[in-house]
Order: sequence, then C-alpha cells, then structure tokens
Amino acid sequence: MTSPVSPTTSWAALPVLLAGAFMVVLDFFIVNVALPSIATDLGAGESSLEWVVAGYGLTFAAFLITSGRLGDGLGRRRVYAVGLALFTAASAACGLAPSPTTLVIARIAQGVAGAVVMPQVLAIIGVTYRGNDYVRAVSIYGVVLGLAAVSGQLIGGALVETDVAGLGWRSCFLINVPLGLAALAVTGRLVPESRAEQGTRLDAAGATLLAAGLAAILLPLIEGRQLGWPLWTWASLALSPVLLGAFLARQRRQSHPSLDLTLFRERAFSAGLATQLFLACAQASFFVYLALYLQLGRGLGPLEAGLVFTIIAVAYVAASGPAPQLAQRYGRTVVAIGGASLALGLALLALAVSEVGTGGSVLALAPGLALAGAGIGLCFTPLTATVLANVDPARAGSASGALSTTQQIGFALGVAVTGVIYFGAAGDGIGHAFEVSLIQLAIVAAGIVVASRLLPAPERVTGQVEYAAT
Repeated sequence: MTSPVSPTTSWAALPVLLAGAFMVVLDFFIVNVALPSIATDLGAGESSLEWVVAGYGLTFAAFLITSGRLGDGLGRRRVYAVGLALFTAASAACGLAPSPTTLVIARIAQGVAGAVVMPQVLAIIGVTYRGNDYVRAVSIYGVVLGLAAVSGQLIGGALVETDVAGLGWRSCFLINVPLGLAALAVTGRLVPESRAEQGTRLDAAGATLLAAGLAAILLPLIEGRQLGWPLWTWASLALSPVLLGAFLARQRRQSHPSLDLTLFRERAFSAGLATQLFLACAQASFFVYLALYLQLGRGLGPLEAGLVFTIIAVAYVAASGPAPQLAQRYGRTVVAIGGASLALGLALLALAVSEVGTGGSVLALAPGLALAGAGIGLCFTPLTATVLANVDPARAGSASGALSTTQQIGFALGVAVTGVIYFGAAGDGIGHAFEVSLIQLAIVAAGIVVASRLLPAPERVTGQVEYAAT
C-alpha cells in the first residue's frame, strides 16, 4: 500500500533519501585517509584498523536483507527515520571513541544502522517513482552512491587536515551528526509513507547465521597473520561454510524467505552477484591500501592523499555519466570493459610503484588511477541495471537486496584478504607491500571480465526495470 503523493512532494523526497544513502556509503570510505591518524591517536594496531573498515561492512551485509522486512511491515518512512537516527547516534559514538575497541564496537553498530537505512531508500524509490521517473531516480541514486565512494577519501582528508575544533579524524564521523539531524527534521514532511500489503516476519535467526558465517571468515583473516595462524583460525574458516550453509537451508525452508533462492536458478542473476563480488572486493581494498601507501609510504598528509583520489573521482564521474545509456545499448559489454579498465589500471599502478617505490613524482601514478576510476564508473550503475532488467519485477526487491548484500560482503572480504597480503609483505617496505597488493587486486578485477560474460547478451537488456517492494 502506497500513500498518494504529488509529483512535487515525491521529487522533494529524493534528496532526503539520498542524504541518508550518501552518508551510509561515504562512511565506509571516509575513514581510509584517517586510519594513520586513528592509529597514532588511539594506539590502534593493524587488526584494529582493519576491523574499523571491515566491521562496518560485516554487520551491514549481515542485516541488510532482514532490515528490508522491517520497512515492509512497520512502514518504510518510519523505519528509514529510525535507522537514520541510529546511524547518527552511532556516528557520534565513533567520533567520541576513547579507544580502538570502543571505536570498532561503534563502527559495528554504525553498520547495523546503515543496514536499516539502505533498504528503505531503494524501497521508497521503488514505490514512489514509476516508468521514466523510476529510471531517472535509480540513475541518480547510482551516481550519488558512486560519488560517495570515490569522494570519501577527499572529504575525509580535508576534514582531518583542517582539524576543525581540534577534532582531527573524529570529524569524519561527527560530520554525520548535523547532516543526519537535518535529514531527520524533514523526513516526516517530505518522504511518503508506504508498507507492504501483506504482513511480513523478521528472520532474526537467519540474520544471526549470516553474521556468524561472515565473522567466521573475517575474524581469522584479520587476526590470523599477527597471531601466527593458530588452530582456531583454521577451525573458524572450516566452520564458516557450515554456518552459511545453515543460513541457506533456513531460507529454503521458509515460505517467505528474506533471500529468494529461486533467483539463483537464473544465470544472469548468479553471474551478476559474482561480478558484483569481484568489483566490491577490488574497489574497497584498493581505496584502503592506496590511502595507507600514500600516507605511510609516501608521507603525504590526509588532504594531499585525498587530493590524489580526485584523479579517480574525476575519471569515475566522466565514465559513469554515459554508462547507463551505454549499458542500455551494449549491456554486459560495458561492464566487461569497465572490469578490464580497472584491471589494467591496477596493473599499471603496480608497474609504476615498482619503479618509483615510495619516492618520485605522484604523477607517475596518474594513468593507473585514471584507468581504475573509469573502470569503476563503467561498472557501478550498469551492473545493477543489467541484472535487475532481467529479473521478474515482482522479485526485484529481493534481487536488489541480494546485490547490495553481496557488495557489502565484498567490501569487508576484500579488505580482509588484501590485508593478509599487504601487511604480510610490509616487512619489505610499504612500496613493495602495495605493489604486491595491486597485483592481487588486478587479478580480482579480471574476475569482473570473466563473470560479466555470463550476464545477458546486449539484445536482451531492454525495457525499463520496475521495483516491487513486497
């Protein structure tokens, strides 16, 4: 059931919704250039820094699908407002954290709150806009989320460098407080309320199984190297498929599962999830360890490091603008070209780093950075549109939730896996560690090209996608 709204009101709602989505995505990436400052100020070790990034992605991924059910049953605007309030409060807790442990806990809470916010944004967009308006709204949504990802480092660098009120890295989190409160103040007036016509049930047990399965993977990957890979790390990794299998079995038994497993019978959907996983793993890890290389290796300040990221951001914007139209015409080929560009850019960066190490002009990195940014721009929005265009509209909500969950799993998993390689090689120098990491990430990005070939052929990617919030 959807409340009738005027065109003026519905378009006024979009900036409010995008403000919440922007903050949620931004906060995965904004901390990247702040990590060295956090390490210095709080005495955080390598594993704590990884948990600051990956812990957010872990809880986000684990609770994203289940949180979509909250809005369906209780009202999407209401749940969006609650999630936004929780996210604002968790951001304040991050900004005021006195120790690495409290910061990690606050980041985990922030991830849960982000998981509550994001499904409501997509669902409200889906029930508010139709036809060309829906396509336009989703395109704007994709561009805004992409900008949040690629501009996070610049925003974070500027906040840390300017050191407003002596807050330093804390301002990266505290900036969400006034933004969140402003969005909350107008949510009730500008965002229409809606809910599913039929009642829904939350699957708390399923969410717990998914969270436990992901934690069983991330915990040993993040902690294992420093501890010498004790027996429990291998036992945890062995337990993870059992827990994830139990989650899937539970979904299969339920009449109205949080994750519609019948979607996986469609090759286009399965290939889309695989492509999304490769993209997320490569993108998140690249941003985190590039920030560490620039600051710890090359000695750049947070703002200088953030400015280097503008090369990626400019290339992203230039490529993402025409990408949706190109995808409508060429389909999976656009995603494949984007993956190839990202892989080539990372490979060029590895060559450049092997030549200049932690010295020389930063301009030597520019060609690789630009290619990588353009590749991400060509993949980001077209991938979602290409997959959802071939999904039954009645199941588009479940499909988009699965794509978003896969993205967050990729973010967290990518940071953890590349962290094993980066910190393991750091004994031979930061430059060498980053070079080896780039080679690994180029291989991951090549997976985008391979997986995307299983997506629908261009002639099948036609028409408009309708989102059904059910």
